[in-house]
Amino acid sequence: MAGDKETLLSMGFDPARVDWALRATNNRGLQPAMDHILENEGKPIPDPNAAAPTSASGSAGQPMDVDDDVDDEDEDALRRLIGSKAGQGATLSTEVDAKSIKCSECGKIFKNTALANYHAEKSGHDQFEESTEEIKPLTEEEKRQKLAELREKIAAKRSIKSKQEAEEARANEAIRRKSGKDISKAKDELKAKELVKEAEQKRREKLEDAKAKAAVKAQIEADKKARAEKAAREKALRDGQPIIDASASASTTAAVTASSSSGTSGKDFKDTRLQIRMASGGTPYTTTLPSDATLREVAEFIAAQTLSVDVETVTFAQHFPRKTFSRDQFSKTLRELGLTPSAVLIAS
Repeated sequence: MAGDKETLLSMGFDPARVDWALRATNNRGLQPAMDHILENEGKPIPDPNAAAPTSASGSAGQPMDVDDDVDDEDEDALRRLIGSKAGQGATLSTEVDAKSIKCSECGKIFKNTALANYHAEKSGHDQFEESTEEIKPLTEEEKRQKLAELREKIAAKRSIKSKQEAEEARANEAIRRKSGKDISKAKDELKAKELVKEAEQKRREKLEDAKAKAAVKAQIEADKKARAEKAAREKALRDGQPIIDASASASTTAAVTASSSSGTSGKDFKDTRLQIRMASGGTPYTTTLPSDATLREVAEFIAAQTLSVDVETVTFAQHFPRKTFSRDQFSKTLRELGLTPSAVLIAS
């Protein structure tokens, strides 16, 4: 483009090399053309009629490894100025003796109208005048200085972009770590819930086993009692004695015990009738156990009746006479504890 060519010429580059760079880069912009000139400095300029622009070497048509947005803003601004302010150049004198355009506000000199308009766009200055001063071509030292400035600008932009990318990477890593911690915490909570559920299931299974064991023991005792009653009836029949009903005998014995003033000893009763009441309330439980049964068997019986009771933690007490049984007494028999022939216990 005309604007790119004028800009390169104003920087002091050889016109023939500028034309070669613009042809080789297919007029892709100011930066690719400048890269081509710098990369092919010292090389002979090919004849444009001998080779097509596309026959240039691969490196000639490729820009330096620079981010696409390095000079896009400057190039776009220059192109807008060339298009939008082309008419303003007509107001400036184009006499033969005018060799440059001078900014009246800052004193800078520009080779053509496009560069002056570009300066006006960037600085906001709007006072220009013609000048007879001729802009001298850049020396080799000035070219190297401008090239160094351009490279510093590119390096600064790369550094800023690198810092931004590093900050984004740190932010993404923080998000990833936080997400990993949240997942780990959720897994730990789920595992804890599963452990609680497993412990509850084991407790239920243990209670059910205790209940089944107590039921088996109760059935064994009932079978023993039935066999003993059967043997007693058969003996009475053989001896010609009257047959006494077991339930009637039990009620009669209880009545005699209640009304007797002779203080019959508990050692004379084979069975003990118990009424067990829960401290939390509810229907009491009634059972008959051998007087030689231990207090732990009473605990197993009540645990088999309700899941709210655990054999290992249940305690028993009497209201009259007031007494609380310790865990050490669970191995003693009902007879030893003075609970025969009947007693009322409070379980908690």
